[in-house]
Amino acid sequence: MDKKSLTVALLLGGYSPEREVSKNSSKSIYNALLNLGHSVKLIDPAYGKNQPKNIEDFFAEKDYSEISASNYIDVFNTNLFDGVDIAFLGLHGKFGEDGLIQSLLEIKGIKYTGSNINASSIAMNKEMSKFLFNYFNVNTPKWISTTKNYNLKEITAKIENIVGYPCVIKPNDQGSTVGLTICQNEKSVEKALTLALSLSNKAIIEEYISGKELTIAILGNKALPVLEIKPEHGLYDYECKYTSGKSKYIVPAEINEDVAKFMQKEAAIAFKALGCTVYGRLDYRLSESNVPYCLEVNTLPGMTSTSLVPKMAKAVGITFDELIAKIINLSL
Repeated sequence: MDKKSLTVALLLGGYSPEREVSKNSSKSIYNALLNLGHSVKLIDPAYGKNQPKNIEDFFAEKDYSEISASNYIDVFNTNLFDGVDIAFLGLHGKFGEDGLIQSLLEIKGIKYTGSNINASSIAMNKEMSKFLFNYFNVNTPKWISTTKNYNLKEITAKIENIVGYPCVIKPNDQGSTVGLTICQNEKSVEKALTLALSLSNKAIIEEYISGKELTIAILGNKALPVLEIKPEHGLYDYECKYTSGKSKYIVPAEINEDVAKFMQKEAAIAFKALGCTVYGRLDYRLSESNVPYCLEVNTLPGMTSTSLVPKMAKAVGITFDELIAKIINLSL
């Protein structure tokens, strides 16, 4: 492990529906950075120039002051980034995981953790990711997409002919299952589309794969062990993801060894197909006939106490602090 002390700007919070998750992730990251002997500057871009004075206020559930996306520009016009060796991205979702913050950091000439602008943007765009999955022969569920000016009759006909029921309707560029609905029939389609399109300009309507919920982390060029998620109420939704005790985790997953090896190999291909680097997490469904389906790539996966990447790292003997150190070293 590199023992060199760095000045790290930990970017957290942000202006997305995943703001609370980001705060929780970043609290764990902050403690690890201190344990590693780094000097840490906390920066919440959604606050702009009006940053909290107390450490606790960055992580508090109640916001310190008004937040907005336009504040991102303001914060980069301050001296907060002076002397920073690297920015550790604890942000999640829109304006953090989609290439925007990466663009601002590159303009400032500041190194940052995780994938570059293009890879981040592509991975956040679920449909673009799926096009690339298909091109590189990575199996992914059938899907269609729509924008806000859709014709309900035409959409339901396409679902019947291409996707089938049940189907998954979700925003094209959100994470943490925000805005996701499983539709058993056409009666719930309009409501699900309204929800998804309130959070994005495009909605993905995807084949639902009945089976197991699995995920794989990539760290550097290595795929970590496959992890199985058993959520309390069937769907691995926001509550089950971020509430302790709401899901059970099995790592390594109790699946066929050949299937697990195939998934690790395929996950590495999918990760590279989008141009991703350093680390990330790929979400899968494993059908009842043991066929894996890649759903998406998360370029800034959660780092909370219930998060998945730390669990997979731990399974191969990597502590949380060591994981954070590896992410920094791979990003420098």
